[in-house]
Amino acid sequence: MPRRRSAPTWEEFAREVGHHLARARAAKGLSQERVAHMAGITGFTYQKYEKGESRPGQPLNPQLKTLVALSQVLDVPLTELLPSTLPDVTGGR
Repeated sequence: MPRRRSAPTWEEFAREVGHHLARARAAKGLSQERVAHMAGITGFTYQKYEKGESRPGQPLNPQLKTLVALSQVLDVPLTELLPSTLPDVTGGR
């Protein structure tokens, strides 16, 4: 029987979102700066997102509007930007 993978930490989840953003951007042949401009965010902010961060040392946590804008700019469903395994953000409550 395969081992069930435990839920990722928020930090792991955020890094994986960053990897998904980077892959989608590369597939479209766009620069980070171009994606950022088209999504209405700064280039620095987008660079941090691809690293899985919102601010240096803080896990990625963009506004929902920003995630939707990025999915539209990158022409991918929002679900493709999110990992399939969600973190437990409730602390098991």
